[in-house]
Amino acid sequence: MESHLATRKASHIPVTALGWSLGLFLAITFALCVVFDLIFPSVAMNRIWLPLLPWVTWISLPSFLLGLAETFLYGWFVALIFAPLYNLFALRSIT
Repeated sequence: MESHLATRKASHIPVTALGWSLGLFLAITFALCVVFDLIFPSVAMNRIWLPLLPWVTWISLPSFLLGLAETFLYGWFVALIFAPLYNLFALRSIT
């Protein structure tokens, strides 16, 4: 009978799936924040997240589209760094 450790497989995070998931999650979150700020200007959050988005100003259609693109790319940036690191350490933890 094989030992439990010998049959364990390393968990694996596909970079592409994580990139699309995080990119869309952050873009949707950005859009929801913009809508929230437009509906409730007295408690607007844009002063907090605008410094994180280069060249995005409050608010015009080109700026909104740029914010969507930047947040989507931030998601891909995280995926491209996080997934390979996770996969490496997950593989090393079973050996």
